[in-house]
Amino acid sequence: EDDEGDEEETEELGQTETYAEYIPSKLGSTIPDLVVETSTLSSVPPPDITYSLSLPCSVADKGSLSALQLEAIIYACQQHEVLLPNGQRAGFLIGDGAGVGKGRTVAGIIFENYLKGRKKALWFSVSNDLKYDAERDLKDIEASHIPVHALNKIKYGDTATSEGVLFATYSALIGESQAGGQHRTRLKQILDWCRENFDGVIVFDECHKAKNASSTKMGKAVLDLQNKLPQARVVYASATGASEPKNMIYMSRLGIWGEGTPFRAFDEFLHAIEKRGVGAMEIVAMDMKVSGMYIARQLSFTGVTFRIEEIPLDQQYKIVYDKAAKLWAEALMVFQQAADWIGLESRKSLWGQFWSAHQRFFKYLCIAAKVRRLVELAKEELAKDKCIVIGLQSTGEARTREVLDENDGHLNCFVSAAEGVFLSLIQKHFPSTKRKREKGTGIKRKRKSTLHCPASDFLPCSEREFTTCSAAFIARQGVCTCTSDILPKSSLGLFFSLIFCIYQVALKFCLFLQVIFTVLPSQKEMHGLRELEHVEKMKQDLLAKVKALGKELPLNTLDELINHFGGPEHVAEMTGRKGRVVCRPDGSVMFESRAEQGLSIDHVNLKEKERFMNGEKLVAIISEASSSGISLQADRRVKNQKRRVHMTLELPWSADRAIQQFGRTHRSNQVYAPEYVFLISELAGERRFASIVAKRLESLGALTHGDRRATESRDLSKYNFENKVTRGCFWGSSAKEGPKQLASAFGSSQGREDQMKQGLISVGISCWSSPLTRRALADCSITKFLNRILGLEVDKQNMLFQYFSDTFDYLIEKDKKEGKYDMGILGKEKGVIIPLPAAPCGSLVDRGLKWEEAYEKSLKLTGSFDGFYLSYKVGPWAQRWLLGEGLWLSEALGLS
Repeated sequence: EDDEGDEEETEELGQTETYAEYIPSKLGSTIPDLVVETSTLSSVPPPDITYSLSLPCSVADKGSLSALQLEAIIYACQQHEVLLPNGQRAGFLIGDGAGVGKGRTVAGIIFENYLKGRKKALWFSVSNDLKYDAERDLKDIEASHIPVHALNKIKYGDTATSEGVLFATYSALIGESQAGGQHRTRLKQILDWCRENFDGVIVFDECHKAKNASSTKMGKAVLDLQNKLPQARVVYASATGASEPKNMIYMSRLGIWGEGTPFRAFDEFLHAIEKRGVGAMEIVAMDMKVSGMYIARQLSFTGVTFRIEEIPLDQQYKIVYDKAAKLWAEALMVFQQAADWIGLESRKSLWGQFWSAHQRFFKYLCIAAKVRRLVELAKEELAKDKCIVIGLQSTGEARTREVLDENDGHLNCFVSAAEGVFLSLIQKHFPSTKRKREKGTGIKRKRKSTLHCPASDFLPCSEREFTTCSAAFIARQGVCTCTSDILPKSSLGLFFSLIFCIYQVALKFCLFLQVIFTVLPSQKEMHGLRELEHVEKMKQDLLAKVKALGKELPLNTLDELINHFGGPEHVAEMTGRKGRVVCRPDGSVMFESRAEQGLSIDHVNLKEKERFMNGEKLVAIISEASSSGISLQADRRVKNQKRRVHMTLELPWSADRAIQQFGRTHRSNQVYAPEYVFLISELAGERRFASIVAKRLESLGALTHGDRRATESRDLSKYNFENKVTRGCFWGSSAKEGPKQLASAFGSSQGREDQMKQGLISVGISCWSSPLTRRALADCSITKFLNRILGLEVDKQNMLFQYFSDTFDYLIEKDKKEGKYDMGILGKEKGVIIPLPAAPCGSLVDRGLKWEEAYEKSLKLTGSFDGFYLSYKVGPWAQRWLLGEGLWLSEALGLS
């Protein structure tokens, strides 16, 4: 019965224990859709409102701006009145989830400042297409008179635009031009347009794109812009503002670190947060809300259903996958041998490229394994009068372009992206014989120049002229017929003739030496040439094997999906690629551009969205290019109001992208909440990609919503294998247990242990020369382990991963019992009985208890030890209040 109850909870994504219904506490107004806030954030109140809006009353009366949006506008403008200790104006972070209405909120902030006399504003986002959304949002709140200028349509250096909103993408922020011999940058153009002492609004919409500000050019430009405009009113807006603490570096205007704060620099803040774990991240979010610099609400998941489809592999697919795994193992050995043969010293770049391609190749195979099942599920849902949204990341366009170039722009078959990854690795990164040849050619040129050029420079004419001249001198005793005509026709002619003959002999001798040293290589050079020929043969043999395997590899997923659903006429494709491979009615295959007559490639995605929302097409495929800002929900204002079934075929690399993609179909003003379907094949290695998203989602909930369970409830937590516990999954408590326990994944016999080692060698985790020891395994991180096992045959990787996950579950349970597992603030669920290692007793852990209820319970307490206790089991950043009936652990009480 308990198991059935758990299944129902994960199926329906109930938020009774994680969320609390949100109502703007300082406004007291009603809101159109059910909006929630995490329980952790709801436990602290926002500051009192002191700011008076200048917006016209009609925007609220007509419902153009909801109470949620008005509240965010007020707190943002109120925070902008604050000056930080370093003299810069304080900023505001809007962390509302996708679909709450950040666009109108931002438009409202710009309109409010426009009415206050600040006529210029900067709006940065991820796509130029979103400019039209910005214009729509301003129009919806009665601010259509505020012009929106697209920076990409303005010439470099042009600052004639007087007022309004300057809309630009993050990539445009780092644009440069050398036209006219002058170095111009977009950043300088923006600064010139803003002018000195600019105090208008700067909006960093979808600001997660500026993460890693310390290492990326784009992130540095965002920081630079904020530093050069210290009085600007900065607004950060994103549902995924910071997936990890290190990515908060660009939020310099929040005043959490720097002058006048406990942390002198961001590095100190980062160290303090990472050291204290999840509890610290939750505290940061709560403190930001109390301080009035942060607000985070999201649509309720009421009505949203979620399920994970684990897809079995057919036998034919397993055969192809195993062949690919064996060929990659062979490629590893060939690359190693080739590097040894040519004496390659620095191999870091080589292996980086090899394992990167290895991971991409098997990811393509993982995706391909799910295509057939996805099409079946999609057709079942279409038959139920629903529409389909398919989410993926990779379009495979790069490989298609390569094949087009190889065939002079012609294409008569679908392309395999997996094959392209493998071929590209060998063609571009195989241990290079070209480099050796170039080095040899340079030496030859050097010899030629030192032996030939100086000798010829001393001669007045060419070798042929010189011979003719000398013969004439001797025959006619001083009469020179040389074309240079510089020798005197005198009695000294014979003397000069003899001198030039000596030069001729010296020249011939030098040329003879050059031929000997150049044409006749040494024995060492001959051996080197044979090595290079052997390496080249190894490369060509490997290429031939990959091409042979390519005939069995799956085709490009995106093109195959479109073909299965009836072609581009039935599928709304919203991706970043410019062309696609299509199948004609006669069965032939051709490459065509996505651009349509009278419609540029820049506007194709907008047109495809319009067709989907109008019901002309009932299947939509979206990639990262359309995963931000676009709305595909069952909107009440559009014709197509069928329920959306959002199928995630390919898990994004990061939680930022995952959350953005989920938010395309779950938004405000919708008729039906969407259904989410995660497709995960039974390949154990694919859990690696689920693990990435699960880890980021867990952290993301803590930072952007103040409670890590906010995203953990999406039921991906069971795929999160990246934490402190996993280092113990490879071995037991003693060093001797390691190899034995890992060997047990393949069986206890010696043959199985050898098979296990061979498998780990084939994916680069171990090597022949070193035994499988605790030290060797300690050098293998969890990320590396999960990446590499993709390259094992299906049965081997499943057995190894099963052992790993069983050990993982055991260690998690063990740490929870011992109180070592970081549960974060209020981590225990209501009604859970805590297993106690000492005197048996039950303890009810509760959170969110109202004072009245607590008082009533206190009147019923009769035991001498009954009451409220503070647990010392957790770190200094987290507190849990416990209500116990009966005895409690002496350790928890701190008693002797």
